[in-house]
Order: sequence, then C-alpha cells, then structure tokens
Amino acid sequence: MKKLIILIAILIGLLVVVTAAQQYVPSNAIHLASKNQPRVKVVTEESVTINIVKKYGPSVVTVIGTSNQSQSQQSLPFGFSFPPFFNANPGGPNLSQPSQNQAESIGSGFVVTSGGMIVTNKHVVADPTMSYQVVTSDGKKYSVQHIYRDPLNDVALLKIDPNQNPGKKLTPLTLGNSSNLQVGQYVVAIGTALGQFRNTVTTGVISGLGRGITAGSPYAGSVEQLNNVIQTDAAINPGNSGGPLFNSSGDVIGVNTAVSQNGQNIGFAIPINVIKNALQNYQKNGQIKRPFLGVSYSMLSKNLAILNNLPQGAYIQNVQTGSPADKAGIQQGDVIVKIDGQAINDTNTLAAVIAKKNVGQTITITIYRNNNTQDLKATLIAAPQQ
Repeated sequence: MKKLIILIAILIGLLVVVTAAQQYVPSNAIHLASKNQPRVKVVTEESVTINIVKKYGPSVVTVIGTSNQSQSQQSLPFGFSFPPFFNANPGGPNLSQPSQNQAESIGSGFVVTSGGMIVTNKHVVADPTMSYQVVTSDGKKYSVQHIYRDPLNDVALLKIDPNQNPGKKLTPLTLGNSSNLQVGQYVVAIGTALGQFRNTVTTGVISGLGRGITAGSPYAGSVEQLNNVIQTDAAINPGNSGGPLFNSSGDVIGVNTAVSQNGQNIGFAIPINVIKNALQNYQKNGQIKRPFLGVSYSMLSKNLAILNNLPQGAYIQNVQTGSPADKAGIQQGDVIVKIDGQAINDTNTLAAVIAKKNVGQTITITIYRNNNTQDLKATLIAAPQQ
C-alpha cells in the first residue's frame, strides 16, 4: 500500500513537470507545424531571386547584330555610357578591328507578346545597315523581321516570327507600374553580360528615381538625353542593355539602359511606363509615332536666365529646315517661354510638354526675341523614324 502511494505521487509529479514544460516556451524556440496547422513560407531575397530566374528568365533574350562591313568600334568615356557595343568572340570583348560577318552589337531584350514582340533599347539596334537576330535562353534563333524605333526615347520594338521554331512557346513578361516605385526597393536584373553570358543575374535596390542623364559618346555620334530614369546598384554590364529590371513580384519595372563609367554600381533603367506607352502607340498606329517640333535647345535655368538677362525657358540652338518650327518662324537664339500658355522651365521642359501633344495638333508657341514676346503657331508632325 505504501509503495502504491509513492508510485502515485511520482506519477503526479511527472505530470506537473510535463505540463509546466509545455506552458514554457523559450524566446528562441522553433515552432514546428503539426499536420493540422498551416505551414508558413519564409520569403527571403534568395528565394525571390531564384523564383524570378526560374519563372521569368526564359523570356529574356539576347539581341545580336551582324554586319559584313569591317569597321572599328571604340567606346570612349563620356559620363554615362550605353553598354552593349562589344564585339563578341570566344576570347572575350575586343574593341578593335572586328572581322567581317562577326557579331558587332550584342544586347538584351525580353518578350512582351506571345506573337513575337520583343522590347530592347534603341541603341542596341541603332545601325540600320546591320541585320539582327534574337536568341532565346535555350539557344533558339529568330531573325528580326521589323524594327520599330521610338524617335524620342531609347526604346525599340523588334518583331520576330514565333513560327520559326515550331513547338517553342514565347511567354510574355508582366509589365508592372513604374509610377509607384520607392527608393530602397529590391530589384533583379537579367541580361547577356559582356555579350557572352546569357541570362546573367544581378540583384540590388533602386538607388534613386527621376534621374536625368546624358548617355552615349559624342565621338560615336550616339548621345541622348534620358530623363526620369531609374538608378540602381544592380550590376549593369556591357550587353545588359535592353534587358528587364524586375521587382520582387517578378513584374518588369524598367529596361536596363546605361551605366556610369565614373563610378561603381551606378546603373540606369528606363521606367516601364515609357515602354507601355510605346507599345500602346505601336498598337494604335502600326508604328511608334511621336509629335515633332524640329528644334535643338538648351534649358535656361532661373540663375542662368538672370545672368544672361533672358527669360527662363528653352534657348533655341538650331532649327531643322522644313520642320514645324521652321515653318512657324522660330529662329536660332529665340527663347521658347510658353507652349499653349504653359510655362517652360527646368521642371517642365520643352520635350516633356511636346511629348504630351498629338501628331497633327496645332500649338501656340510664345517666344522671346529682341526684348519682345510674340505668339507663333506650329502644327506638329510625326517625328522621323531613326
């Protein structure tokens, strides 16, 4: 009887200890889900990147341009450069004397329609004398049938025939919204690094928004002003131009375009809303039509205007013969101060205002000339294709 009482007491003590242990959970304890409990997926940068590469990487392509003319390509430092023009060969990039019929222009692109529409940069396919080819991540090749170049942006649409490779499905990427981006946002870039390594993946963050840069080289005649671009520290290498910049959801929020030659991890991408606008323009017109005035100019900041005793606006450096500006009577040395009553200044440039107008629209241009202002009328035409 005594032994039975002792045994019962021991069992009761063990029960108390087990109950207390179950109620006490240390702060660093790992909770294991039971069969009846939902599993929680832990999302990390690594899993996000791997998912994007697996799911969307096959829709990233390489754009190759070939020419049968032997010529020398040189890339000279000039602030921000377009990085695709490296002559590919098995030994690596070679910047001088390419042989005939070899690849001279290599960039990246990505599929936007299952019918064979590819987005890339205009400077990747800038030479109209070259023939271009698209190569998918699995090595399938397509001849580029048509190129639609945006006259005002560093954007080009390439049309290929998906039936060139029967059984191969072209999967379009999802285009996001670049109007709600935030600095610090995680991004993934995919492209053909150095013109050799297809589907190279780099990661980083959005380093800045609304940047304005001058990209290209004046020695090669390929200088372009890019406004409102995305700055990122994701590595953008030669050959990455035209490739997509993804957000963590796998949506394309930019097109990788330029890299700073004077710094490290400073790359730039065109916001995807610009590309969406170009696609809509193409679907509507069968080409990319942009309104064209026909002037080259420099913006007069407030301080520069005061210094030169001029009003703030767009100082006209050159007027293209036969253009709407020429027909309206605009002259070199004029300052355009208003378009349809809207002031022209650093935050509202002439290019930005004209871009919002329509081809065929007649606008009122207020100019300053010889200490007087006057209104001129100009009817915008479609910008010439480049």
